Amino acid sequence: MKRITALIMAVALCLGIFCACGKSEEFVIGITYFKPMNYFDDANKLVGFETEFAEAVCKELGLTPKFQEINWSAKETELNAGNIDCIWNGMTITEDRKANMGISNPYMENKQVLVVKAENLAKFSTAEGLKGAKLCAEKESAGETTIIGNEADKIAAEKVFADAEVQYTAVDTMAKAIMEVKSGTSDGCVVDFVTSIGMIGEGTDFEDLVVVEAYEFAVENYGIAFRKADTDTIKKFNDAIDKLMKDGTIDAIAKKYKLEGQLIKGE
Repeated sequence: MKRITALIMAVALCLGIFCACGKSEEFVIGITYFKPMNYFDDANKLVGFETEFAEAVCKELGLTPKFQEINWSAKETELNAGNIDCIWNGMTITEDRKANMGISNPYMENKQVLVVKAENLAKFSTAEGLKGAKLCAEKESAGETTIIGNEADKIAAEKVFADAEVQYTAVDTMAKAIMEVKSGTSDGCVVDFVTSIGMIGEGTDFEDLVVVEAYEFAVENYGIAFRKADTDTIKKFNDAIDKLMKDGTIDAIAKKYKLEGQLIKGE
């Protein structure tokens, strides 16, 4: 009986080890929803550049990605509380964020753009036309910094907005900012250039919105944020991203979303 019991326990232990080894570790990724980064397609499947990018890197590392929606203004709190393992959502690298979180190597270039209704393009292409305009942006985003500045990073607002003394309103997401312009609640919004690629213009729900090309704002870089102490994890992700950049995997994903020209491929 003792031998049978011991054999059963040994088999159970082996099965337990096998199951544990056969299942990859879950990795929780904090995101918000906006095209072309993370959004649901017509079949209600989560797709987008960041979604497929994260899935490819996690596959390379033997991890199972779990995407979790977060409030963008509470992203650092969610990360440091352990509710998510990283922030992977078109996040602009800033000095303030580097001081408070561990950031991956940059993987994509971005800039901020002003989006208005096509019928108002001529008006808002001039400094005079911008005077007193009602603008919005996602709270604590690079768009917000472009309009009103950021004291933590010692960044002044873009001169064109400061001189025009625009009226600013913060909203929850970039998608909401674009909807505010569509509805006429705001005259314009400042969002990521990559967002404008995926959300406005021909073939979208916002065909009547355009980018005001009269203004050129500073180039920014996207990075993935981890907890400051997760140095080993950051290195593993950097190495995996570098490999997938070199073998063309990420370039192929970027082309699906018209973002190949924005990638930072390194050496």
